[in-house]
Amino acid sequence: MTQLSLPLAITPGDPCGIGPEIIARVWCIAPAETRDCFVAGDVGVMRRAMALVQAAPAFPVCEIDSPAQALNVPPRCLPVLQVVPAAPVLPWGQVDARAGQLAGESVLWATRAALRGEVAGLVTAPLHKEALHAAGAPYDQYPGHTELLQAEAARHAGVPLAQMPVRMMLANDELRTVLVSIHVSLREALDAITVDRVLQTLRITHVSLSRVLGRAPRMAVAGVNPHAGEGGLFGREEIDILQPALAQARVEGLDVHGPYAPDTVFMRARRQADGQREFDVVIAMYHDQGLIPVKYLGVEQGVNVTLGLPLVRTSPDHGTAMDLAGRGVADASSMVQAIRMARQLVSGAH
Repeated sequence: MTQLSLPLAITPGDPCGIGPEIIARVWCIAPAETRDCFVAGDVGVMRRAMALVQAAPAFPVCEIDSPAQALNVPPRCLPVLQVVPAAPVLPWGQVDARAGQLAGESVLWATRAALRGEVAGLVTAPLHKEALHAAGAPYDQYPGHTELLQAEAARHAGVPLAQMPVRMMLANDELRTVLVSIHVSLREALDAITVDRVLQTLRITHVSLSRVLGRAPRMAVAGVNPHAGEGGLFGREEIDILQPALAQARVEGLDVHGPYAPDTVFMRARRQADGQREFDVVIAMYHDQGLIPVKYLGVEQGVNVTLGLPLVRTSPDHGTAMDLAGRGVADASSMVQAIRMARQLVSGAH
């Protein structure tokens, strides 16, 4: 595996959830993937997490003084950079404002380090939105990771938030989907489907996936309405919004197709047994339309990628699983895939 010139920062997520545990488990089961990586968080939290996975060959947790030291850590060692005040022992599986603050501070540090060029990118373990909100300002301003990263990137660039558009891509080995809108109500999501926003989504997806694939992605656009509107019988969004957006995208040279019936387009973009797929990605109109098919195919393999940022950010496609926290049984497969995807995005491999 190619060595990175800068390390990847991994944030522990909510320390009362499964984030620290799955990170520790990845170090035990996938040492090749964690080469050149370190945890930006709390040493004590990670030592406690490593103690949960003793059934696997446990790695010692060592404290480092700078991100660059992660590139030279000996094998069988989990490096942690203490980027937050030393955390108290927090209860597993409970919503706690102190946990939300630790999680938020870790992400904020890693984001700023990436924007300064000190790390190659970041992989974020799950946050708990209620704990993050309970931590107070500035973290209570953000519904989740995506919005926090977007705001910090816009601040770093000195531009308004509107000039730092981002999109969420959910991906696993079989299917990729990019969302036009993310964490808003369904009614608001329908209002967000505009020619400009759809076109912006297509442009962001084209640029981001071109780096991963080494070529222009073949993009399929899902319709808004059943049967993609059936020529206007079930709604006119496809005619009035999607078709003009796709026409402009084609003028710009993007390889885009549709709009297609939402109930079949995901099957057409799914990777087949022979490795082939008709489309590289589906552009979904709203959160559940795109996430349900990806998660149905296997949430344990899913990866959340934020597109449009001036940095690489991936995350497992699951939550904090408070009911599993502290039991040592959480599945780390999605975290393995998130680290692997981040390495691909950083190196440009496909």
